Amino acid sequence: MAVAANKRSVMTLFSGPTDIYSHQVRIVLAEKGVSFEIEHVEKDNPPQDLIDLNPSQSVPTLVDRELTLWESRIIMEYLDERFPHPPLMPVYPVARGESRLYMQRIEKDWYTLMNVIENGSASEADAARKQLREELLAIAPVFGQKPFFLSDEFSLVDCYLAPLLWRLPTLGVEFSGPGAKELKGYMTASLNATPSWHP
Repeated sequence: MAVAANKRSVMTLFSGPTDIYSHQVRIVLAEKGVSFEIEHVEKDNPPQDLIDLNPSQSVPTLVDRELTLWESRIIMEYLDERFPHPPLMPVYPVARGESRLYMQRIEKDWYTLMNVIENGSASEADAARKQLREELLAIAPVFGQKPFFLSDEFSLVDCYLAPLLWRLPTLGVEFSGPGAKELKGYMTASLNATPSWHP
């Protein structure tokens, strides 16, 4: 976190066009209906403003008046508290803790597999693709229990899942057989819930 003087009067998000963590934050901003400016950042060519505001030059980076934040989880939880309606985290502490655990598991397990598919060797990518498909199908019954992930309302957990699911066709991950119907139903619901966020 950093507090720095800047002349921006409108909330600004420095976002990578294809960065999954930037997409998470854009979903939250879309859900909250927040007015903001977006600065698209090319991976190897960060603008001087970003260099000045964030020593790591990473995206996403959010500037809200004198406050500068980076790391998607920090930004998303800040936005949920700054703009409480609609709420994207449960009210009760136990449920909030469970949601944070789900987000951590999604990032640690499935985002890691996505990264291998995108950046690993052909054999590594094939193995990761198979594992991701099998793990998603294994928990498919969970996706059929509620309109969203274990919830009747769209939440920060869905903000983690939606950008991953949006990428599945590009990643070459397809579904058939037991569990495919529930998973595809959830994918449709979560992606349609935030139509304005797509790249």
